Amino acid sequence: MIQFENPLAFLLLFLIPVLYFLRYIKFLSKISFSLVLSDWDGESFKWKKKYRLIVTVISKLCLLAAYVSVIVALASPVIRYQKKIFSSRGADILFVLDVSPSMASIDIAGSNRLEAAKTAIKSIAASDEGDCFGLVEVAKEAALVVPLTMDRKIFFNKLSSVAVGELGDGTALGLGLSAGIYHLEHSSSESKCIVLITDGENNAGTVHPNTAARLALQKDISLFILGVGTKGKVPLEYTDPQTGKVYSGFFESNYDSSSLMNIAQESEGKFYEVETVQALSQALSSISKRENVAQTYNIKNEDKSIYYYFLMLTFFLIGLAWFLKRLVLQEVL
Repeated sequence: MIQFENPLAFLLLFLIPVLYFLRYIKFLSKISFSLVLSDWDGESFKWKKKYRLIVTVISKLCLLAAYVSVIVALASPVIRYQKKIFSSRGADILFVLDVSPSMASIDIAGSNRLEAAKTAIKSIAASDEGDCFGLVEVAKEAALVVPLTMDRKIFFNKLSSVAVGELGDGTALGLGLSAGIYHLEHSSSESKCIVLITDGENNAGTVHPNTAARLALQKDISLFILGVGTKGKVPLEYTDPQTGKVYSGFFESNYDSSSLMNIAQESEGKFYEVETVQALSQALSSISKRENVAQTYNIKNEDKSIYYYFLMLTFFLIGLAWFLKRLVLQEVL
C-alpha cells in the first residue's frame, strides 16, 4: 500500500492550470514573427506540419509528466507493509535431502527427482513463516549446508544451489539422519522433526539408518521419510559437479520401499511413497500441519521509501523531451 509522508507537495499541481491560463491570455507567450522562406530558383520551403506537431506534443507531455513525477517524489511516497515478529519458537524442521546421482532421474512431471523435491520444499517453507528450517545433503557422505534458520532468503539460496553428485556416488542414509539428529537434539522447540527425501536404499556410511532412527525416537525427534520416484527404467541426465562429465542414459529404478518403511517404523514415524508432484506436495503439507506449533507474534509496520524511482523517471522524461526538441525538431531550448 502506497502512502505519502508529505501530501502537501501535491498543491504544486495547481501551478499547471495556472501556467496554461497565463499562456492562454498571452501573458507568457513567446514573441514570434511570420517569415516566408523560399529559394529563388528552387522549391519553396515545406513545413512538415503533422510530423512536427506529433513530436512537439510528445515532448510537451514528457515535460508535463516529469513535473508531475518530481512532485510525487517531493511528496515522499512509501510502501507500507506489515511484518510478523514472532515472540515464541515454532517447529524446527530439518530436511535430509538425497543428492546421489539417481536423484537426477527424470520421472516426476517432466522434472528430475531432486528438482521436484526442491520445489516442494520451497513451497512449504514459504507458507510456514514462524518455523525454522535447515538442510542436510546426503549421498556417499553427509553434510549440514543450512543450520536451522528463519531467514528464508539464506535457506532458499542454498537450496537452489544444491546439485546432484556433490557428495559422491552412494546413499549413506544413516549418516544423513545422524547429522540431522545432532543438530536438532539441543533445540528448545516443542516440535522437532527430520524429513528424509530419498529414492534409494542405504548403501554407504558407517551408521545404520535403523540405529539412527531409534536415536531420533530417544531424542523426541519425529522422523518422516519420503521415497520419491517411480519404479522401472527411467531417463537420467546430469553433469558431475566435480569432474564436469555429462551422464545421460537410462536408470533402472527398483529401490525397496519396505526398507524405508522399516526405518520410519523404528522411530515411530511415517513413510510416504511419492511418485507425482501432487503426492510430494501433499506429503510435505501433511507433515507441516502435523508438526504445527501455536505461536505468538506482534505486527510491525515497516516503510520502504520509493521516491528515488520517481526522481529517476523525472530525469528520463526530461532527457527524452530534450532529445525530441533539440535533436529531432532541432529547436533551441
